[in-house]
Amino acid sequence: MAVGDDSQSIYSFRGATFRNIMEFPDLFPGTRIIKLEENYRSTQPILDLANAVIERAAEKHTKILHAERGAGGPPVLLQCADEQAQSRFVCQRILELREEGVPLGEIAVLFRSSFHSFDLELELQRADIPFVKRGGFKFIETAHVKDVLAHLRIVANPRDAVSWHRVLLLLDGVGPKTADDVFTHLAEAPTIEAMSERLAAYPRRGAYAKDLARLAALVAEIAPDDMPPGEKVARVVGFYTPMLRHIHRDDFPKREKDLEHFITIAGRYRSLASLLSDMALEPPTDSVGDVLAADVEEGLLTLSTIHSAKGLEWHTVFVLWLVDGRFPSYLNLHDGDEVEEERRLLYVAVTRAKDNLYLSYPIDIYDRAAGMVLGQASRFVQDLPETILPGMQVIESGGFR
Repeated sequence: MAVGDDSQSIYSFRGATFRNIMEFPDLFPGTRIIKLEENYRSTQPILDLANAVIERAAEKHTKILHAERGAGGPPVLLQCADEQAQSRFVCQRILELREEGVPLGEIAVLFRSSFHSFDLELELQRADIPFVKRGGFKFIETAHVKDVLAHLRIVANPRDAVSWHRVLLLLDGVGPKTADDVFTHLAEAPTIEAMSERLAAYPRRGAYAKDLARLAALVAEIAPDDMPPGEKVARVVGFYTPMLRHIHRDDFPKREKDLEHFITIAGRYRSLASLLSDMALEPPTDSVGDVLAADVEEGLLTLSTIHSAKGLEWHTVFVLWLVDGRFPSYLNLHDGDEVEEERRLLYVAVTRAKDNLYLSYPIDIYDRAAGMVLGQASRFVQDLPETILPGMQVIESGGFR
């Protein structure tokens, strides 16, 4: 006997193959297929959407899920003006759900890739909503983001010894002793501009001399107050990328994608001070506010990649970034098998929800790596009937239409 669900085969990157279950009846003639179509988790409208998503699959063992629980509210597809509007909606709705009596531990936000939650993490921190993240590090806890932030912090506060040491230790040939000597040499300078000049003129020369000169040039370049924060981050990322590829050889493409998204986020700020202030916020585990205070028994909001959410369930589920080019990724559009696996990935996300399901996508998003503007809902939900997936538009004032 073999038990499996072809609609939830989402681990090809680990060597799993969808073909095992599809070809099982051919490999073992006389196989009897028993379909388990009763669902005890979700309401029927959620299952109707899941059935509609997987019905379009190129290959499948056809199943039509039906709920033992009965009816409920329909899932909703939300069009958001941008990523910030998407994040604000999710935060606002989570606070409303808490007031309605839904504990944080019964709410999850799911996404295809870990970096898709970065903007939301900042919004949750501002709102003092405590959360745990599965399937990746929290944005401000990643080493590469901390490295870039250290470069920005020495511009905002030239006396920040900790950030100077982090930046200097990234350079080849610079150890703790050399970093101490360099910082002592710089500490006499009254301004960041003067520090840049002293850094370029550091008297002791070694294998790191050229890197010190490059760092001095970068500091001078991003020091002006009138340079937008997004541009400063972009310059730092350009300087840091060769070091990133050397330090994190195994997974630098993923980290580079994180930093591309960081540049986008930084572009929304008017000042470096406000950007660094938000980045300094610790993800909350408690709060003193009445509505926002997190009861230990309530649990934490879950942020999770869909792969890490398989097998789990929540009262309310939000699925972010359901925009074509991100879900499915534009990198996979040339490969039919990869697109089909992403379809199954959405099916897994949808079937995590018990009572409420919100799918959202921002429009007019410029993807730096692809060099294209993304703005259409995922092809997996395009043209679905309004009776299965009604659409709404998030209005910046906080309302809907």
